[in-house]
Amino acid sequence: MNDQRFASVWDAIEDTPEEAENMKLRSMLMMALKNHITHTKMSQAQAGKLFAVAQPRVSDLMRGKIHLFGLDALVNMATAAGLHVEMRVLETV
Repeated sequence: MNDQRFASVWDAIEDTPEEAENMKLRSMLMMALKNHITHTKMSQAQAGKLFAVAQPRVSDLMRGKIHLFGLDALVNMATAAGLHVEMRVLETV
């Protein structure tokens, strides 16, 4: 039995620490966007127009298809939604 513990599911399933960090950031942005769409009761078509993407792209976002989104696209969508994105960089010890 393996007693290895991870801080995040991404740390456990990704091949490298770089990939895990990228996935953590992407998943946080996707959750923020999904929450924004849900809380504002915006339709997927309305969200697509706001984000300047097609409605099927919003559907992919809402379904959590993380592999279809890069950081740049998610930051652009968040900014279009009026969300402020901040990033902190910390040294690991």
